[in-house]
Amino acid sequence: MSQARDHGGDRSPIWALRNRVAGPGPSARRRAAARLAVGAPVLPVLIVSVIVLADLVGGAGMVWLPMLAAGPALAATTNAPRGVLCVGLLATVLGATLGVADGVPGRELAAVLSALVAVALASGLASALRGRRERVLAAVRSVAETAQHALLKPVPATVGPFQVAVRYSAAAAEARIGGDLYALIPTPYGVRLIVGDVRGKGLPAVGTAALVLGIFREAAYDEPDLLAVVDRIERSLARNLGSDDFVTAVVAGYPRAGQLEVVNCGHAPPLLVRASGGVEEVEPVHPAPPLGLRALTNHAPGLHVLPFADGDQLLLYTDGVTEARDGGREFYPLDEGLERHVSDDPARTLDALHDELLAHVGGRLHDDAALLLIRKPALSERASEAAPGGRDLAAEAV
Repeated sequence: MSQARDHGGDRSPIWALRNRVAGPGPSARRRAAARLAVGAPVLPVLIVSVIVLADLVGGAGMVWLPMLAAGPALAATTNAPRGVLCVGLLATVLGATLGVADGVPGRELAAVLSALVAVALASGLASALRGRRERVLAAVRSVAETAQHALLKPVPATVGPFQVAVRYSAAAAEARIGGDLYALIPTPYGVRLIVGDVRGKGLPAVGTAALVLGIFREAAYDEPDLLAVVDRIERSLARNLGSDDFVTAVVAGYPRAGQLEVVNCGHAPPLLVRASGGVEEVEPVHPAPPLGLRALTNHAPGLHVLPFADGDQLLLYTDGVTEARDGGREFYPLDEGLERHVSDDPARTLDALHDELLAHVGGRLHDDAALLLIRKPALSERASEAAPGGRDLAAEAV
């Protein structure tokens, strides 16, 4: 048992009774005051106070009294119904006091006070409805986050011999997932990964992405040949997708040290960063149609094998990155951005790219965007770092 827990267990009933009699300490009072301040309708009360002050200074009577309704109306946008009704009550009492002091006729004052009460009650109802919508939205967000973790599982910082980083942004303002997909998993045949883009948006695109990822994760473990993994995805999509639906994707594998296999199915070419410097596109040697459309062309994809040495990096992405436009309708130059921000830390590289991308489009993307970067650290780097549990990263190299 820890020392802190031992001290906690030694507290006697007398100590607890003394604490209860003495009341909450300064820290408890500060926490209670902070909670009260967060929920307090400070700005609405301030507005009511300004209106009262203006009436006292100007003595205009009926000119200022109707403006007291601004207090509860504003409180409805930020506060709970109780706070709104409190502001409404305050405005009504102050309005009645000022009206009597200014000599406002009884019928006119009654009309103004009735209007204040009506606005306060309507504002309280609006606040209750707003709170209900916020609770529903919070529940929907929770479900979306759960779906995201089930569909786009978090990728660890190291997978096999690779350093890995992922950045994903859904185009919809309240969405957590979209039509872009990615996965990177260690298998008996080396590390395998996929980055793809489903045609369309919304729930149908999410369903197709879930289908592709489920097939990939199963086939990647079962099939020794990377092309066989792609064939299984193609067959399943041909059975389940409509005639106008398809998925562009890049599927890659690292079956043995120093060798990377890439299969490109109608997707944007990955960017390869050599340890010696420079960024180059990995154009497909045998261009192939997107997944789901092979039957229309009868053209099978080919396997592109390229050397992948220590210090090399590979960036896979979706068209939401390269088709992002600024105010002048200029596309984001991903290759130039990668060359500017590339580093030995994939997470830092993608952070810089993602920030620059958002700045390029003015803060909000209009299409789903995914970035996945892998880097093969040098043997000296792997030997100097220990994985969790005391395992050496060099021992995990494929």
